[in-house]
Amino acid sequence: MSDFDRNYSGARSGPFSRSLGQADAAAVDAGLRAYMLRIYNYMVIGLGITGLASLGVYMAAVQNTATGAAAKIGSAYLTSFGYAMFVSPLKWVFILAPLVMVFVISFGIERLKPATARLLFFAFSALMGLSLASIFLIYTHTSIVRVFFITAASFGALSLWGYTTKRDLTGMGSFLIMGLFGVIIASLVNIFLASSMLQFIVSIVGVLVFAGLTAWDTQRLKNDYIYGYAGAGGEVAERSAIMGALSLYLNFINLFTLLMQLLGQRE
Repeated sequence: MSDFDRNYSGARSGPFSRSLGQADAAAVDAGLRAYMLRIYNYMVIGLGITGLASLGVYMAAVQNTATGAAAKIGSAYLTSFGYAMFVSPLKWVFILAPLVMVFVISFGIERLKPATARLLFFAFSALMGLSLASIFLIYTHTSIVRVFFITAASFGALSLWGYTTKRDLTGMGSFLIMGLFGVIIASLVNIFLASSMLQFIVSIVGVLVFAGLTAWDTQRLKNDYIYGYAGAGGEVAERSAIMGALSLYLNFINLFTLLMQLLGQRE
């Protein structure tokens, strides 16, 4: 991919446009719009599933009075289900399950039928909802809604810039991946250190990394279609759209959780 200009806007006025002709270029334009719309639709559906699953778990986990409560977190009284989800060792299953499923989808995507890959993506979205349900116990509901809309606006602007910019963002990829690994390692170290300052730094750096990844992934998906999937069959393009939706979904979720740590108001 790096052996040629991945910037579509520039390519349209260069060899790409001349070799395909105006009719073919218009067909690629239409196909690209449909492809990217499919990616965003899958991502939005995944986010909707995550939100509903998270809210559903919270509502089932919390009760209004202390009568019969299995445990208490802050000012919230937990049902036996809430105790299993947020207090018992079983919580680690729900925390780690999404990570396992990401690897299953990523490494098995070429062998999966599009319908199976789509189902796994939606199942992954539901598992993410289970693992994120605890934010309703930690942060006020008003601040969760506020940060969600901040995340949505920021993500939309970054993705739009990645799609429309004439700047080739390919070189950012390696730098951003290194930053991502740095954030992961620092977060793991801070589990043992419990340093509020390190957590603040990790959150700031993490927001910058995932902001960059949002723009970079958008441009990558756009160029992958133009130079790889424009003439491909339905299954190939569909699997690519599902993986693209997964990439953007993860960027959104990580931006949201990191911004919650920075801007969220605790209960």
